[in-house]
Amino acid sequence: MVNRKLFRPALTDMKDQYAPRAAQPAPQSAPPGRKKPAPPEQTFAENFYYVKQMQSRTPVAVVLTDGEVLRGTVEWYDRDCIKLTRYGSPNLLIYKHCIRYLYKEGEDAAQGGTNGQ
Repeated sequence: MVNRKLFRPALTDMKDQYAPRAAQPAPQSAPPGRKKPAPPEQTFAENFYYVKQMQSRTPVAVVLTDGEVLRGTVEWYDRDCIKLTRYGSPNLLIYKHCIRYLYKEGEDAAQGGTNGQ
């Protein structure tokens, strides 16, 4: 019988060769382990959308919580309200909590999805 030597080192030899990593203190806000970080509290997507509509002066339709639809362009906005500039009618300052949604004029899909019917 041939005496063969195992060419893989034993597990205990490997443990001795590689010293354990120095433990790095975890930040106080992150729990131990490999978890995804929490998403940011604010994404600024709303701000990006309003700035884009203001710069291009896109005609928008604003649907209020009571179902009324107002048409115009967004002139400016802040945390609580937007200013809607209208043609042939007075400009309006609309509180955001009164807005159900708004969409670009000409997007028929947002008006109930009639699809030409």
